[in-house]
Amino acid sequence: MSYNRRKFLGLASLGAASIPFGNKIAAQSKHSAEMATEFKPNIVPISVAERKSRIGRAQELMKEHKMDAIFLEGTTSCFYYTGMRWGQSERTFGVVIPAKGDIIYISPKFEEDRARELIVKDYGTEVRCWEEHESPYALILAAVKDRGVVHHKIGMEERVRFFIANGVQQLAKGFEIVDATPITAGCRMIKSKAEIALMQIANDATIEAYKIAFPTLKPGMSQSEFSNNITKAFKTVGFSGGAMVIVGKYSALPHGSIVPQTIQEGDIVLIDGGTSCEGYASDISRTIVCGKPSARQIEVWNLEKKAQDAAFAAIKIGAPCEVVDAAARAVIENAGFGHNYKLPGLPHRTGHGIGLEGHEWTNFVKGNKTPIQVGMCFSDEPTISIPGEFGIRLEDCLYISEDGPHFFTKQSIAIDQPFG
Repeated sequence: MSYNRRKFLGLASLGAASIPFGNKIAAQSKHSAEMATEFKPNIVPISVAERKSRIGRAQELMKEHKMDAIFLEGTTSCFYYTGMRWGQSERTFGVVIPAKGDIIYISPKFEEDRARELIVKDYGTEVRCWEEHESPYALILAAVKDRGVVHHKIGMEERVRFFIANGVQQLAKGFEIVDATPITAGCRMIKSKAEIALMQIANDATIEAYKIAFPTLKPGMSQSEFSNNITKAFKTVGFSGGAMVIVGKYSALPHGSIVPQTIQEGDIVLIDGGTSCEGYASDISRTIVCGKPSARQIEVWNLEKKAQDAAFAAIKIGAPCEVVDAAARAVIENAGFGHNYKLPGLPHRTGHGIGLEGHEWTNFVKGNKTPIQVGMCFSDEPTISIPGEFGIRLEDCLYISEDGPHFFTKQSIAIDQPFG
């Protein structure tokens, strides 16, 4: 269906208070600054026992999926299982998690001492090293064989680069190199209560930072100046965080534009950002107006809120993830906007998984039949993009408990009331 502007404008029914936006919430900034000292004492890092249970769960899944082992580079999944990060360079470093037995680290020999400093000994201490002229791929294969081979399948985590997977494949005659996502996603998609507690702190800190920064918004301010104010506000509450700021017509581009933008009276201002707590991410978007919003801005904002509510209402344990996207999209399309990502309308999925990464498994998107399960965490963020005019996005993240979905944060109430 094409966008029916006349039909949509006919929905106008609500007005906005004429009180300047900054004045409405300025009093909240003092309270937020006082909150700074309240977060840190509540942070409880992931325990040794929990990480051990994750390795155990991965081994159970390997047996179900008939894999002898998986290999991870020193990225997020490595941190998830072992509590250590390494990163990626041209030199192969990683960890073999076998379906049975202790894990084995693979390291450049000259990095061994540093690796041993970073390795958390509770999860395994064996480090096999390769000299510069030697093959790390041979060490990976040998580690798999030494822990026992049943299925002749080695899983590669999705962030493992091709040259490493290919290097192992060239040596692993009679083995199949397969995708380890059923193992890593199978574990990481389902968050524990400890993980959700850390995500709650990250979300709370983000809202408090926004409350401090938003009253500084004023006409003539550049987007970068306002973004810097948000970064400073995160520091005030004791976290390292920030936000993307998109202004006016550029807010119709969900991830913004490289064009420098100056905030003027009456402009839509879209803020999308967050922080992390012990590695666990927040991701919150608010759309406001500098000054008094127009009737047009209010109506599109209200429709966006309705779509966000519809997505949340569609979340049922056991239902396929795609029904959530369909619910939000139906609200927007029934108001006259385009179908199937066509603009003006909703140009992207309704939500993404979130945890140790801002975007991870799984998504609220058409075609995703993955059942919604207890412990999953998602964003709820249908966007309405109107090219050449503006875009509205409201984003709050949520977790699935035994009694259904719960937002980490209170939703916006109105275009001039971004904090519930």
